[in-house]
Amino acid sequence: MIASVRGVVQAIETGSLVIEIGGLGVRVAVPESMIDDKVAVGVELQLWTHLILRQDSLSLYGFTNIEQLHIFDLLLNAPGVGPKLAVAIVSGMSVEGLRSAIASDQPELLSQVPGVGIKTARKIGFFLKDKIDDKHVSAEDGTINTVDVELIEVLTTLDYSVVEAQNAVKDIDVHASDNLEERIVLALRYLSK
Repeated sequence: MIASVRGVVQAIETGSLVIEIGGLGVRVAVPESMIDDKVAVGVELQLWTHLILRQDSLSLYGFTNIEQLHIFDLLLNAPGVGPKLAVAIVSGMSVEGLRSAIASDQPELLSQVPGVGIKTARKIGFFLKDKIDDKHVSAEDGTINTVDVELIEVLTTLDYSVVEAQNAVKDIDVHASDNLEERIVLALRYLSK
């Protein structure tokens, strides 16, 4: 199988990149979040990949780090999750955010990703509960409380991505007020930087 690719980005398309590898242009589906800020035409890029063979197609999915690939592989085995939804989840949430949502049993965080309903989020959480590495999740570095869930909902309503909202929540001091309005102000300050 194709474990990784390295080459020069030839084209950026919606949800994919064309990467030249030895004179051959290979289309690789990638998370939208990667296209937004890490990639430009002419830049050399290495991606960790997963090849999916179907009766009528070959699809290559690429990720900037092996941790994203690992999460993608786990998600593919979850009930009701195909490759497009798995890429959307990897794109819509940070790996730490996904770990935190699953470890703290908060499917509502996962349901903030476009295309993931609350029922699917619960199934994914149940399926991944014992499979995902939650060693990085603790009250100090990522467990999200009820106020922060509401804060993420507010920020995503204001058209910030789930990843941006999670980063803002992480930036807010653990000892800051639990008042939602105050946390919104702190999050918006962070996001306006």
